[in-house]
Amino acid sequence: MFTGIIEHLGTVERLVHRAGAAEVFVDIGPLIEGVKLGDSIAINGACLTVKSIKGTIVSFDISGESLEKTTFGKLRTSEKINVERSLRVGDRLGGHFISGHVDGTGVIEQKVLKTGSASGGTLGVSVKEELTQMMVKKGSVAVDGISLTIVDISPGWFSVALIPITLAATTLGFKKAGDAVNIETDMFGKWIKKFVSASPLSREKPTGITEEKLKELGF
Repeated sequence: MFTGIIEHLGTVERLVHRAGAAEVFVDIGPLIEGVKLGDSIAINGACLTVKSIKGTIVSFDISGESLEKTTFGKLRTSEKINVERSLRVGDRLGGHFISGHVDGTGVIEQKVLKTGSASGGTLGVSVKEELTQMMVKKGSVAVDGISLTIVDISPGWFSVALIPITLAATTLGFKKAGDAVNIETDMFGKWIKKFVSASPLSREKPTGITEEKLKELGF
């Protein structure tokens, strides 16, 4: 379990493809303290298991499914990536609950920064429509493992608010239009969608979560 509060920008040392799978080697710098074999670490929002440790460099196996559902297949040597260690019992929850199970990828359509270095901005991302069906305005979404607040939604597209610390401490500071990102929708949205779809009040063809539907179900 993770929170979407990025701890460090790691560096990809190398990516080795192996028969439909891969192994990625990442320099996680100061986060190496206390890391053990088998630990879970989120790399750009995807939960991976530590396979080996050498100095500050750790390696992770990437399954074929993860290569298909995430941006890992496009990683390049020396690329900066978001790193977050798993949540410990008793830690403060600064973002929102993130499982590290990426739902799919999106593409940055626009990045609008307000005038002034301390003003932040917004980021627009296109995704499969099924992902936006599990999002709500002012709700949470993880973009490359970063906990962000949704500003607006339309079928297959959403925008999020960017604050200065996010731009300074994560990959969104240098990501640009056309770049692919990993997306994980809020797990509570997934449960609500499943509940709504299974309800007798649900239509034959689910159309996603709506305010009217939630009221019908007593929310």
